[in-house]
Amino acid sequence: MAEGIRFELTGKEQSLAQLGKAIAQTDDSAGLFDAIGAALVISTVDRFELETGPDGKKWPASLRAKTTGGKTLTDKGVLVGSITHNATSEGVEVGTNQIYAAIHQLGGTIKAKNGKYLKFKGGDGGFAMKASVTIPARPFLGIDDADEKEIAATATDWIMKPLGGSDGGADVRP
Repeated sequence: MAEGIRFELTGKEQSLAQLGKAIAQTDDSAGLFDAIGAALVISTVDRFELETGPDGKKWPASLRAKTTGGKTLTDKGVLVGSITHNATSEGVEVGTNQIYAAIHQLGGTIKAKNGKYLKFKGGDGGFAMKASVTIPARPFLGIDDADEKEIAATATDWIMKPLGGSDGGADVRP
């Protein structure tokens, strides 16, 4: 069993406390973290369908979604299709390897590096040139209230299963 566990979740103390208890009672916690990671991937993918962040707030619509239809952050589905998790006996990471994910998660301004302007395809099919473009934050990674309940239920099931008390891992998502 790992000597230390690092969490970067904040504001979810009850889930973290339950998770800590579950980890302390198991010799190999990688399976627990894998189950939590799989659930968090599903939750994250669901956010793309709902176009909402973990805080429940609707994402600002993208220009492409406004002009051509479809969903924000889901033009070709590359970003949502890249959401994955990596579980070890010490924790789980949920994320993507897409380089542009950070600007969508956090928002920010993109400025031209080579030359005076950025050149990109506009919503009308033509090309636009801008010195900079500001992208609003559209957070898709994070823990929402339903995730917190799922983590707690998964940790409880993980502990109870060896004792014969598991309910089979009922999904608590609405």
